[in-house]
Amino acid sequence: MIAISAASGALGRLVIQAVRARAEVVAVVRDPGRAPEGVPVRRGDYDDPASLREAFQGADRLLLISSPELDTARRIRQHLNAVTAAKEAGVGAIVFTSFLGADTVATGLTEAYHTTEQAILDSGLPYTLLRHPFYSDAFVPQVSNGEITSNTAGRGLNTAFRSDLAEAAANVLTGEGHDGHAYDFTGPLWSYPEVAEALNVTYREAPDSGPMSWISAQVRTGALERQTPDLERVLGRPAETILSRAQTIGGR
Repeated sequence: MIAISAASGALGRLVIQAVRARAEVVAVVRDPGRAPEGVPVRRGDYDDPASLREAFQGADRLLLISSPELDTARRIRQHLNAVTAAKEAGVGAIVFTSFLGADTVATGLTEAYHTTEQAILDSGLPYTLLRHPFYSDAFVPQVSNGEITSNTAGRGLNTAFRSDLAEAAANVLTGEGHDGHAYDFTGPLWSYPEVAEALNVTYREAPDSGPMSWISAQVRTGALERQTPDLERVLGRPAETILSRAQTIGGR
């Protein structure tokens, strides 16, 4: 039996869809009222270790989807609760949705992921680490008034679509030979000017604000240009490109 934590979220629901036809799966959610339909549901709250121990009972494999909590200290506590509960419940193996760079950087965005990865290693449980890039879903270029804008200086992004990352997780959960591996997932490299050219629209650099301004600053340094074959290898096919999605939107 495979348990999927945080199964009511967007990624969790996609993984459930991909796994349910291949194996017995249980959705572990904080609020059973928001659980995906068509699969058994167990209550498991990252802030309630006892509920997690009960929810993880009998799981051959657990997909620990990272908490959406923004406070780093609380997120770390939640993840450690889940790892401890998995060990105490006798889970056969744990698969964790981590973040690119968590193996080398232990501050800022990656701090919670780095700490969680170390806790999983220390637990002694068989494991697979799935280090995700940013989701392409949030970056699909939008054409407005015949142009695409960004503040990325034309540098590349290695984002991947949530649907591909969910399918990769399902392949790991239902396949063999993944224990002890850490996969650094990256999508096909793309840039905003490339998409604008393909759509035959103008590209313009423009300031942005909020969280995107921080991400754009990272892009301008080349921090999102890393490429690995891991996602394509685990999928068994090429990952979806940002251009294919942008062309669909641009053709409406």
